[in-house]
Amino acid sequence: MSVCVDVFNRYGYDATSMGTLSKHLGISKSAIYHHVESKEAILGQALDRALDSLEAVFESVLASDHGPVNKLEAILDGSVRVLVDQMPYVTLLLRLRGNSEIEEAALQRRRTLTRTVEDLVREAQELGELRTDVSGKSAPRLMLGMVNSIVDWYQPGRSGTVDQLTATVVTMVFSGLRA
Repeated sequence: MSVCVDVFNRYGYDATSMGTLSKHLGISKSAIYHHVESKEAILGQALDRALDSLEAVFESVLASDHGPVNKLEAILDGSVRVLVDQMPYVTLLLRLRGNSEIEEAALQRRRTLTRTVEDLVREAQELGELRTDVSGKSAPRLMLGMVNSIVDWYQPGRSGTVDQLTATVVTMVFSGLRA
């Protein structure tokens, strides 16, 4: 699976053929079909791996008794950890365009996560825990956009630890950069 995800990320899912996958796997196309029914099935398994991990973070956080700001902090922390742990799979997820039913279903799952963050931001604003002069619609997308951009530059071992990264994300979102 990891080789296929790497090839999808390198060449683009749409541009990757089963022949390209077989070349990188070092097996014949027919051997691939012995294990999976289609390229879409491989994509579906990879996307499920990323989304299942993210959804597990959200479910765990939402089940807690913490207030909305603490839940937001935990969601950001957990999302960064999933992104680093599952980077190739999350990278593939973030590059989707919705060109197939599998891609559209994955994008819908991502939208549900975004709406959850949006709901928590609005709840925190209503409780006076977050500023109300910041858009409750834009702020969640900007938060998640910052997290999502990590796939473009983070290199484990070269860009600091995961703990440092998560602390930086949470601090920047909730405290900003102003001294």
